[in-house]
Amino acid sequence: MAGNTVSLPYEEPGIALILVQASFVLLLNVVNSILDRLVYCGLLGQVLIGIAWGSPGAKWLSTRVEEVVVQLGYLGLILLVYEGGLSTSFTSLKANLLLSSAVALTGIGFPIALSYSLQGLVGATALQAFAAGAALCSTSLGTTFTVLNSSGLSNTRLGVVLSSAAMMDDVVGLVMVQVISNLGAGNISPVTIVRPVLVSIAFAAIVPLICYFTVKPLTLVLNSYREAHPSSKLHTVLCHGQTAFVIHTLLLIALVTGSSFAGTSNLFAAYIAGAVISWWDTELPHPTCPTEDKLEKCNEGTVNTTTGGDGIISKPSTDDALGSENRTITPSAPQNEKDGNPAGRHTSSQESETGPAIYEHYYQQAVSRILQPFFFASIGFSIPITRMFSGSIIWRGIVYAILMTFGKMVCGLWLVRIPVSSKSNRLRGLGKKLRLRSIPHIWGKTAKIKPAKSTTSQEGADDTTVTARTNTVPECRPSTSTHSTPYPPKPFSIHPPLIMSLAMTARGEIGFLISAVAEANGVFSSSSTSTFSKESDIFLIVTWAIVLCTMIGPLGVGLLVRRVKALEEKKEREMEGGGRDVLGVWGVQ
Repeated sequence: MAGNTVSLPYEEPGIALILVQASFVLLLNVVNSILDRLVYCGLLGQVLIGIAWGSPGAKWLSTRVEEVVVQLGYLGLILLVYEGGLSTSFTSLKANLLLSSAVALTGIGFPIALSYSLQGLVGATALQAFAAGAALCSTSLGTTFTVLNSSGLSNTRLGVVLSSAAMMDDVVGLVMVQVISNLGAGNISPVTIVRPVLVSIAFAAIVPLICYFTVKPLTLVLNSYREAHPSSKLHTVLCHGQTAFVIHTLLLIALVTGSSFAGTSNLFAAYIAGAVISWWDTELPHPTCPTEDKLEKCNEGTVNTTTGGDGIISKPSTDDALGSENRTITPSAPQNEKDGNPAGRHTSSQESETGPAIYEHYYQQAVSRILQPFFFASIGFSIPITRMFSGSIIWRGIVYAILMTFGKMVCGLWLVRIPVSSKSNRLRGLGKKLRLRSIPHIWGKTAKIKPAKSTTSQEGADDTTVTARTNTVPECRPSTSTHSTPYPPKPFSIHPPLIMSLAMTARGEIGFLISAVAEANGVFSSSSTSTFSKESDIFLIVTWAIVLCTMIGPLGVGLLVRRVKALEEKKEREMEGGGRDVLGVWGVQ
């Protein structure tokens, strides 16, 4: 009878089911809000709620409901990664690409190397140790982007390095899923192993090429048409936020779908989709749109708009019929430069069309209140908490978790800046002075080289002369300039390396996925199996490490961010080091 059903009969849910599901959704948000305010890691509370309400705990949620929560949660993960791509700063990304690659390779190599300790710890084979290391070499993208957003570090240099390194780790981790499944099934061939790698590289290389050689020229041609026909229907349609929403969503769906069929990570494709939109918003010029209340008038032809040479739309005054001057509506150049928006890019009238604005308007509430909590709760569903509390499993899992934490903590060493002694600074400064004095013709005439005090003591000194002299002689620049020396005169701080290390420590969804695939394909089952559980010992030990690392990482980052914010507030109150971030160059956007 069930197979012949053509529709789902509507049945009113019972009060017990309503209370369970309502308490589940409400507590996910309440606990997240409380922990975010305290230690910036509300996701830990959501994982614990998933354990308590799901199969590992009280089993208040049915298996069918858990499956729906997992599916919706993964949709939230895709949108979280997409949001991370939208916040990508291409200037910082290009400047720190080598550093991000070094951090990612360190975070992959050390956990895999340290995982071979399982051979002595639990009698694992080399293949099983490699599979365990593959599960622990990943970094939880959902956890990373959630921590960055809640701490306000997503747009900083530290956030860019961290998010790009985590993305590289997860791409490698998702490639490992294919490798592990092939190893378990005994179907080992170069094509099945190399294909995910090549497809990932192709996505990372081909999409930017398409953007540069296709999207950019088409955008410039379209801009020329819109500037020449500011009252056209096409210009009016493109000025609507709904149009941007449709285009952004179609791009995201297309890349995610294409990556899934091609054999690479759909999370990687979601990040690329967000990065493409960020590039289009910030790196390409766009004509200014009229405000929303004038769009209908533009369609009706009641407002005569003209476009200046710089692409900024202007409107004649109502007194033009009497011969008065036209008034041009243009944003001031200094304000654009201050905000980092060159002339011709998005202004206040177009901010509603940018990727972050579209995401905030159409996606943010659903993701932050429903989909993101479901994702972290689904991680809790995957933890076999009742089968992990065996004496031998607990201490081995803790030892392995310590090793895996150390394997990711090493990544922070790339951000450590060793303080240089004052003697070294004096020697460097002396060498610079000697070098400049030996070739004065490169920097200008020696007659213009004056001591700093002589320029300030002259009451009527010409500003142009002073400026030229300052630009001509490098040592006349202020010593606080970040470009004057590769070692800024800022206090040595271990906060950026520790934040990087602890944020990379969280494993989360990809780690559970790889370990589950290895267990399902029998990679872990050949070792000695615990008499108290159906799962293999190695699987339970790996699960312990993933759980502990996923909790230690966000909690540590939250406590550090709380400490950093307290130090910034203290500096602000005491007026010491005003305008200088506690994170130094890593806190710069």
